[in-house]
Amino acid sequence: MDMTLLLQIPIAAIAAILLYTFIGFIPGTDETSVLVPVTLALVLAGVAPVVVLAFFIAAIVTLNLTNAIPTALVGLPGGVLSTPMMEHSLYLKDKGRAAETIKKMAAGSGIGTIVAIPVSLAIAAAIAQYAETLREYGTLLFVFGAIVLALLGGNRLLSLLAIIPMSLLFQGLISLYRDQGVIPEDGSITVSFFLGITIGPMLVSILQLLNRKTRETLPRRTPATLNISREEMKGQSLSPKNILTKAEAAWTALMSFVTPFLFFLSPVGLTFLLGKASEGRRGSHVDKANRSITAMNGIAHSAYLSGTIIPLLAIGIPLSPVAIGPAQALFNAPPVLSLENNLHHMLSTPEFIAAVVIGALLALAVTYYIAVRYSYQITYFVMRYIPHEAVLGLFVGFILLLAYLDAGVANIFGVLLVGVACGTFNKLGVGYGVQFMTLYASPWIVMNLL
Repeated sequence: MDMTLLLQIPIAAIAAILLYTFIGFIPGTDETSVLVPVTLALVLAGVAPVVVLAFFIAAIVTLNLTNAIPTALVGLPGGVLSTPMMEHSLYLKDKGRAAETIKKMAAGSGIGTIVAIPVSLAIAAAIAQYAETLREYGTLLFVFGAIVLALLGGNRLLSLLAIIPMSLLFQGLISLYRDQGVIPEDGSITVSFFLGITIGPMLVSILQLLNRKTRETLPRRTPATLNISREEMKGQSLSPKNILTKAEAAWTALMSFVTPFLFFLSPVGLTFLLGKASEGRRGSHVDKANRSITAMNGIAHSAYLSGTIIPLLAIGIPLSPVAIGPAQALFNAPPVLSLENNLHHMLSTPEFIAAVVIGALLALAVTYYIAVRYSYQITYFVMRYIPHEAVLGLFVGFILLLAYLDAGVANIFGVLLVGVACGTFNKLGVGYGVQFMTLYASPWIVMNLL
């Protein structure tokens, strides 16, 4: 690796920190919908793979930590991964402990990041010898993954039934494009469909507003008033030793260590299940909430990092919900990257480790300081001056632009169709993981089962 790339890596990491610090403080932003478009744009722009990886790692560390802060301060989930933290965050906020909660979240995130990286690298090295076998049966693994995620989801029966119709939708549109000459006979537009799935729930919500009867049923409210707690935000120690008790640190480290071994499961599910297990039986309600909220932040970071590092370094195909979700553009971004030629094939192990370590530690250092010292000021600025709708509109427009560049005007409507269909399934309980796995499994399903 030359000096130019070594300089670009921290610059990319800092850019990710700046961008996703502000995005993370906006309540309700979905991790996939804000990570994929930007990462994909960098890949398609020809940015060096090692720089893209450093940017992405810094982005997920920053976003996961800053997303948790609105949850503690205003009682609104910053992102999907913050949802399991809502119960304890609201309880601690009502007890006047919002500032303390933010510090514990930041410390838990630090433990999760530091534990997850070496454990994930070790697991990746251990399973790398089976990479060829896993790649050989990659399509079948996607089918198996779709079924497993469907069975682990909230609406199991519908998730299983939805696999076939979604496969027909994806392959039917591709066949139509080929017949009409929109794409070459051997062409594919998987990334566009992936983005359609990403914006699906949001798109359905927006389109519902076009129905007058639906609009009339919506509640009318005066402007919301949010009380942002700022007690004891300044003048406190930054050391995790002075923030966490021994029990909180131990539970967080243990759960962060266990999480990478379950990298193929949903990060939200892991955060909820392992976080609940961290409560323990001893202590007051406040003590249990503190243990759980600290561990949940460590688990969230560990799940995202391991779900990216292990499939990308060891196998080269997206075999985790994180890899097939937010990290998708690192695996497949035609015409630059494909499942046969992506960051797994382009980066040496030292380059991979350098990008991950620099990106993660730089993001952790900067975001940890910001979270402990300036979370009140940033939350106030974002809530007061940056409309949520403007950010979401920016990403929707960006995705439609990428759809046009992928396959012209016809593909804009194709992406809208995928978005409406998959968004409706999502609202009925068919999760992102099932839909993304089905997208990659659909060629095998249509060819062999229908």
